[in-house]
Amino acid sequence: WRLCVGCECCASGNGQMVQMDSSKSGFVGSQVELRCIFINSNPPVKISQVTWQKLLNGTKQNVAIANPALGVSVLPPFKERVTFKQAAVRHRTPSLEDTTIVFSNLQLSDEAAYICEYTTFPAGNRENMVNLTVFARPMTRMTLTTPTIVARATKRKMTVATCMSANGKPTSVIKWDTRLKGEATFQETRNQNGTVTVRSNYVVVPSRETHKQKLTCIVTYRSERITDSVVLNVQYEPEVKIDGFDGNWYLKRPDVQLTCRADANPPVTIYQWKLLNGSLPSNVEIKNNTLFFKGPVTYDLAGTYVCDATNGIGTRPAVVDVNITEFPNNSLPGGPEIPQEQHNTGAIIGGAVVGVALLGVAAILLFVFLRRRQRTFKGDYSTKKHVFGNGYSKAGGLPVHPPMPKNLQYPDDSDDEKKPAQIGGPSGFEASEREFDGEQEDLKRPYFTVDEVESRDYDERTLAFQYDPQPEIADDMISQTDGSVISKKEWYV
Repeated sequence: WRLCVGCECCASGNGQMVQMDSSKSGFVGSQVELRCIFINSNPPVKISQVTWQKLLNGTKQNVAIANPALGVSVLPPFKERVTFKQAAVRHRTPSLEDTTIVFSNLQLSDEAAYICEYTTFPAGNRENMVNLTVFARPMTRMTLTTPTIVARATKRKMTVATCMSANGKPTSVIKWDTRLKGEATFQETRNQNGTVTVRSNYVVVPSRETHKQKLTCIVTYRSERITDSVVLNVQYEPEVKIDGFDGNWYLKRPDVQLTCRADANPPVTIYQWKLLNGSLPSNVEIKNNTLFFKGPVTYDLAGTYVCDATNGIGTRPAVVDVNITEFPNNSLPGGPEIPQEQHNTGAIIGGAVVGVALLGVAAILLFVFLRRRQRTFKGDYSTKKHVFGNGYSKAGGLPVHPPMPKNLQYPDDSDDEKKPAQIGGPSGFEASEREFDGEQEDLKRPYFTVDEVESRDYDERTLAFQYDPQPEIADDMISQTDGSVISKKEWYV
């Protein structure tokens, strides 16, 4: 004979075989079937007995026996939990081809290999084996370390919750899901029965921010996902502030008040008001956490107000400095208070008006400057476009250069328009004494306008200058730093 593993079969040359599953599994307390079927040969052999055995650490232990003549026997400690599935096995004349057994109320100690052995005549023994695995579902729970978590000023870390997966087989995996900024510790303990207990603690610094935060433990066991959650109840001292002072308490303002507000767990039970370096004004009425100031605002209300809030954990203060002004910060003296939005709009409009006014002033100053310049400077800086009849170069100023020939011409190819050339030859023109005599009246004028110059028939590149002998500086003339002189009359026009 030979041993068949899994769904393989033990068979002789005559074809007898034993069919079994290669492995089976179940949880503690559940029920599982271990299949064993004998395939007979043709002609069939005689089955003398079937024996189930437990194989553990190389040692065999009988579990159940079925004999055609003697009946069925289940041995302790399996007697109350193991039965043959087929009723025909238990008959007076049993049928032993199917000797499947049923395990009830599985225990961790049932985990082992089980052999189903057929004794036949005249073929001998035939057997096969199945491996039974027993799982233990863990007990999972999550608890708060203490019903009351107190946030202390020392800000020390403490364990706030514990998640445990106890007596599991195989080992569970624990994770945490939370918004808290804490850390987790893990510990595994292997029990004598083969199970494992996993324990995880969540450590955090208790504070006002951790109050009412959700903490979820996630246990993964095989393909299952088990979750449990708690909400932290953290007790902390009051977080206090004072509302009511808007920075705009002015004389005769009505209906002002200060309110002490506190965030605390447990709630605040006592509010106490005081004024530093003095006593509360006589027109103050205290109701719960609010100071009501009766009548209009006066300078007596100015000062530093303190509110002490107390709960079962401790006492915390809040401070506000109240200053009194004569007029509202956002309105004219004696006028009604202007809403902040309207005040902002007025500021924008006022800025725009001031900007337009400044632009207007700048335009007027520019106009005056250009007007004075036009009346003072009578001529143009372009030497090609003007003829200076009497030699004045600036508003009556006398020329500072020595006398030059009457007829001047600028060469075509010259880059320097200040170098005159003597007019003559075929390309120039001659200004005769007769022509200048005909224009004596014009020469007596102090200047020519641009239009008058352009109306004359001079060549584009030729200018005619007439310089009188350099006269003496009259009493009504003013000498300039560049050597020129300007008429007082022209200067002050």
